[in-house]
Amino acid sequence: MNYSAIFHRPMSEYAHAVDETHYIFRLRTAANDIKECTFYFGDRAAMSPEITFTSVPMKKVRSDIYYDYYEVLLETEYLRVAYYFEMNDGNEKAYYLGDCFSKTDDVERYEYFQLPFNLRSDRVVTPEWVKDAVVYNIFPDSFANGKRTMYPRESCIHYNDEQCRSLLGGTIRGIEENLDYIAELGCNCIYLNPFFVANSYHKYDLVDYFHVDPTRGTDEDFRSLVQKAHSMGMKVIIDGVFNHTSWRHEFFQDVLKNGKSSPYYDYFYDIPDEPAFPGAGELPKYLCFAYVADMPKTNTANQGLKDYFCEVGAYWVREFDIDGWRLDVANELDDQFLRAFRNVAKKEKEDLLVIGEVWENANHYVNGNMMDGAMNYDVRRYCGQFFAYKTIDAEEFDARVSNLLMRYPKQATYAQLNLLDSHDVSRFFTECGEDRDKMELSILFLMTFVGMPCIFYGDEKGLSGKTEPEYRRPMEFDRQDLLEDVYKKLIKLRKDHSCLRNGEYETLLAEDGAYAFRRSNENEAVSIYINNGDKDISVPESANVILSKNVNGSTVGKNGYVVILEK
Repeated sequence: MNYSAIFHRPMSEYAHAVDETHYIFRLRTAANDIKECTFYFGDRAAMSPEITFTSVPMKKVRSDIYYDYYEVLLETEYLRVAYYFEMNDGNEKAYYLGDCFSKTDDVERYEYFQLPFNLRSDRVVTPEWVKDAVVYNIFPDSFANGKRTMYPRESCIHYNDEQCRSLLGGTIRGIEENLDYIAELGCNCIYLNPFFVANSYHKYDLVDYFHVDPTRGTDEDFRSLVQKAHSMGMKVIIDGVFNHTSWRHEFFQDVLKNGKSSPYYDYFYDIPDEPAFPGAGELPKYLCFAYVADMPKTNTANQGLKDYFCEVGAYWVREFDIDGWRLDVANELDDQFLRAFRNVAKKEKEDLLVIGEVWENANHYVNGNMMDGAMNYDVRRYCGQFFAYKTIDAEEFDARVSNLLMRYPKQATYAQLNLLDSHDVSRFFTECGEDRDKMELSILFLMTFVGMPCIFYGDEKGLSGKTEPEYRRPMEFDRQDLLEDVYKKLIKLRKDHSCLRNGEYETLLAEDGAYAFRRSNENEAVSIYINNGDKDISVPESANVILSKNVNGSTVGKNGYVVILEK
């Protein structure tokens, strides 16, 4: 038995409550090592001298080239659970309890693993609507300034003493005038990059957190947009920039003027006693977003600033009825602020979504009290490696998929914002070498994987771009591109089958360029076979093929796929 590969962590994605009577427990072992795994549980608060344990077989739910993952969905009235694992590899039996391996399970009651209490406030509870969400991400400057129009026009409008710039001239009203276009594509949620008062065209250097930038429109324009979206059954998520402000923000301007005597001095992180904006070619002597002097880093641990930003979070929910916040540079915000922000915002609207920009594993934050989910850049990374560049095979791809599925509490996986590209990276179509076959296979996976699929504006039009501002190019509504039909049919596939939105995920095949998986719930099951290799692959014969490409009978050709309804 390979003990070094065995892993469990109490009170984590490996052990967590789902609701009042259901719990998820997981165990990781080396691949193909354990023949049988049994879960034992009992009432840790039992008044008897010894705990009475009940056994439940564990199911191998994920298996890749590195590890096997066992899981049990436990139903019990116990609010306090003591538990351990029994493993059998065919040659020996071992017990795993309290982070120790043992040849016996007869130990003191405090030596078992413990889930101390099923606290409602500690559970991961995500908005139910996220399971059905298909998100359209809009960079406001670039999307639209009329119905089906985006005429580029650079502008600069004064707001009080500030100059607010637009590079292309997209507006909030333009977004509203094209909500029908977004709905026709199949999306039922929009996520907007910043549109608050700011100096730069991208609006990540905020000057005023409580008003719409004049180059984008007015506060009433945004109110109208939200109302129109809601009337069409669409949710609205907006971007919150709290890791930094503009150097032109009144707080930082006061710090530049008064130094340590400014009441806002501690609103910023590691400011020198006599701060100054750097000259040309100089690095700032204060901390910033990256090394951009225009965006000084905030100290969100300061109570005054925390209260200010929390009021921003509540204000846009209370006054405009938004449905979610996406937090910029979330992994540089302190944990206490994230908890406070989430609590304040959700007090205004219980089913509000809070997700964060975390480019890597966001397990630390997606735990029920900081964020509901994160931007899942790993979907882009892994699809790039498998579909676009073909630097990994199906086995490696599946190992990465296992990582995505096992890294968070189960209910949180449905709140991950899965994306192929965004305003911060090159267009995925460019990464595919503008190969439509590669792009279509990637979209198929995006639309059938666990979590919220997110489309960056214009992806459906085949927009390309390697660097900024090219990948933030103007929307081309009149452009004829086959990808629009691809997106429509694959979004429809997701919307037509509930198991693709809320079902379990099971790998069926991962070999060379052939990858297949099944999504299933209590009502139906759908299997997807993808040929990302050079050789034809065989699939089970079925009369219930609901979508296919490059399929001849039971054979799927290169760049082909088949989607089968099993029940």
